[in-house]
Amino acid sequence: MKQRVAVIGSLVLLVTLSVTLYAQEGEDGQPASDEEPSVEESGTSADFGVEAAFGVSSFTDSKTGTVETFQLLALRPEITLGRFGIGLDLPFNYRFTGGDDRDEFDVRQEDWVPDDDTSLLELYLPKFRYVRYGRKGDDIHVQLGNLPGASIGNGFIVSGYTNELFLPDRRITGAVFDFDRALAGERYFGMETMVSNLAAWDFMAGRLYVRPLAGTTMPLLPELQLGVTVATDRNPYYFAEKDPDSTFYQDAPSDESVLMWGLDVRQPILSGSAISLAAFGDLAFQEDRLGGMVGAGGRLLGFLIYGAQIRVTEDNFVPEYFDGTYDRRRIDRLNVYNGEEIVEGGAGWWTRIGFSMLDDALVFTSTVSGPFAVDTGAYPELRSQLAIAEGVVPGFAGLSAEAAYTKFNLRGWDDLVTAEDAIIGARISIRSGPVVVSMVYDLVYDPDSSGDDPWVVSSGLETAITF
Repeated sequence: MKQRVAVIGSLVLLVTLSVTLYAQEGEDGQPASDEEPSVEESGTSADFGVEAAFGVSSFTDSKTGTVETFQLLALRPEITLGRFGIGLDLPFNYRFTGGDDRDEFDVRQEDWVPDDDTSLLELYLPKFRYVRYGRKGDDIHVQLGNLPGASIGNGFIVSGYTNELFLPDRRITGAVFDFDRALAGERYFGMETMVSNLAAWDFMAGRLYVRPLAGTTMPLLPELQLGVTVATDRNPYYFAEKDPDSTFYQDAPSDESVLMWGLDVRQPILSGSAISLAAFGDLAFQEDRLGGMVGAGGRLLGFLIYGAQIRVTEDNFVPEYFDGTYDRRRIDRLNVYNGEEIVEGGAGWWTRIGFSMLDDALVFTSTVSGPFAVDTGAYPELRSQLAIAEGVVPGFAGLSAEAAYTKFNLRGWDDLVTAEDAIIGARISIRSGPVVVSMVYDLVYDPDSSGDDPWVVSSGLETAITF
């Protein structure tokens, strides 16, 4: 009975929101009211829309470890008013379980009903797919929702962090706030901040920077940046707490935390359309351990992406501590941070190559890093990403795709083609008019899983219609 009430309530909410948003538009997509000036007439663009999604999603049961499959119905309204935008994600996962009349079904209550392991904020904040003001690079930029790849400064401490590693089982709402303001017509200072999870406030980072020579006429130096970054994880055991049977959670200290800070410098040298180049450097502290790097990067011929760094670290210093795989490796990183696992320091390297073509409609980057010495206990890591926008593939104008491949502990060439110690993700979408069909697949190798199977697989097939 409770499940049917939840079903009816969810459907009423979904339909009400979609009808409300759609009713605000006329047949031509403009506001229906002719008594008050539209938002466009007041100088601010407006857009209203809603996407209805149907498909199949798989979830891992936190108690049994088995993979369960559900049908999906979701509405995703979006509102844009000038530089402000908001998007909701209202999912309804269900499955038919039989019965005499074949009408009995099971509702995935984890989507809407809090339990002992999920608070109200953790459950309902993710219903806001995004809330934003401005865009990255604007004077003021605010973004709430998924963080697909957040970096702070030169990325020596926070590099490409994402809070999406537990989708679709768990959606997390983070936040980014940046500003770069001018005084007397010159940009003298700015700030970058991020929070990984607004419901928990566990991992946070911020950077303040200045351009001390912004008002001068000296070549190059007006763009010189000097910054200081602070990053902390107040609860590295946050995700282990969601699995009380995990060996990580047993006897976990309640006051465990991670704190680090660093100084950085960045100097643009070339900024042309055909070639760009910037030099940068960092000096960071993880407790009493020190690490530093110097590097340079930019573009060649307008589309070739390149970069290189030389790094020197003391024992148990972890460059890019908060990276794109951090939420899956929090305990591993904590063991190194606390000295429970020894990783020798020394000199290391970092390289990035790739390309960005057709106004960033086709982008590929590959980053490899590792130590110069082979007997330090650390091994090279590979991170590759590919993004293809609609219209790039000949004959498939509506095809778009995203893929990412991360590989740890590369001891030899054979390791490149094995899924062990890897995180693999892909999303392929095909659009035909207002209809988009998407297939999502994610594979994570978790050697410290509490179950017998170290593989964590998430997949789904979805059809979305945009109104």
